[in-house]
Amino acid sequence: MSYSKTDLINLKDFYQNQLLNDTIPFWFPHSIDTKYGGYLLMRDKNGDLIDDDKSVWFQGRTAWLLATLYNTVEPKQEWLEGAKSGIDFLNKYCFDTDGRMFFHVTRDGNPIRKRRYYFSETFAVIAMSAYAKASKDEAIAEMARSLFGECIKYSTTPGLLEPKYTSVRPSKGIGSPMIMINTAQQLRETIGDPRCDEWISKWIAEIERDFVKDDIKCVMEQVAPDGSIIDHIDGRTLNPGHAIEGAWFILHEAKYRNNDPHLIALGCKMLDYMWERGWDKEHGGILYFCDVYGQPVQEYWQDMKFWWPHNEVIIATLLAYTMTGDEKYAKWHKMIHEYAYSKFHDKENGEWFGYLHRDGSIAQTAKGNLFKGPFHLPRQEWYCTQILNEYLEKN
Repeated sequence: MSYSKTDLINLKDFYQNQLLNDTIPFWFPHSIDTKYGGYLLMRDKNGDLIDDDKSVWFQGRTAWLLATLYNTVEPKQEWLEGAKSGIDFLNKYCFDTDGRMFFHVTRDGNPIRKRRYYFSETFAVIAMSAYAKASKDEAIAEMARSLFGECIKYSTTPGLLEPKYTSVRPSKGIGSPMIMINTAQQLRETIGDPRCDEWISKWIAEIERDFVKDDIKCVMEQVAPDGSIIDHIDGRTLNPGHAIEGAWFILHEAKYRNNDPHLIALGCKMLDYMWERGWDKEHGGILYFCDVYGQPVQEYWQDMKFWWPHNEVIIATLLAYTMTGDEKYAKWHKMIHEYAYSKFHDKENGEWFGYLHRDGSIAQTAKGNLFKGPFHLPRQEWYCTQILNEYLEKN
């Protein structure tokens, strides 16, 4: 199948309408904490608050979203003020004395948990950079660039952060180069930083060299430091939706680099490999985990359907189609779009449920918790609108 111009116009209108009239109104303005700053995002299906703790990476993600809407959709003052609330909360409460960030804090900013990884920091970088562009606040811009430098250190200096495992079986995950690619892209596209291009090239090269396995048509989630497969349960576990998110980051970079053919081929190859492994041929949707050799997976939620991989696959398939014209990607996009919006979308209350059983039935009703909030879904709807606007203008 292919998409006609009318189909693409309808898709653009759909994503834009969902974003502005369904997803965003579920969260705002009532999720902005007018007492302590930041956002109250742990919410049930109808928007009722189920917990007033705050996930630090979601304070950053949400500030990024609001500032990005201000920068690219419409300069609404409430979006700018909402973004500032998150930035102020991050700076006031979310940094420890060692410069690292917390992961989980109380409503009024008292720290509950600090994790070994630096993803709170990466989301603070994109939040600060988007807000700095919106507000023209050069001090926040410098904070974003400085924190990006710290993230580079965290990602490249062994032993700087507390390791997850002992040194007996060393490994590295695709998550670090992936998140740094996207962090650098967001920084570059908002306030700029001369380090971004070189580092993005290094991280893409690492993914291609160590994680993409052409001989078995797979993208690994973690590998040994030399890129070899670790033939134990943890080392064999794949996350197809995560790898496909990495694929669209690389396709996005290909577009930035004047449709670099090597990067287009790499991104599409990653998408192809992991669609084949991740798409549930019996029930539809993307499986959360699978084993590289088809053996049993340890995690008991391995065959559930989580919301965010579907957001990433919707982006990746649409981006691949608009960049290559390959009808296969139009077919896949239609499949994942129809599955996701029929199964996850809450037509009564707006937004998406986060967690389905394998058969597509709802596992639980929360729309927000420490790990889910206004990021993957609104980013997908915003980015797909951007992709289609650009494509339709050129064609």
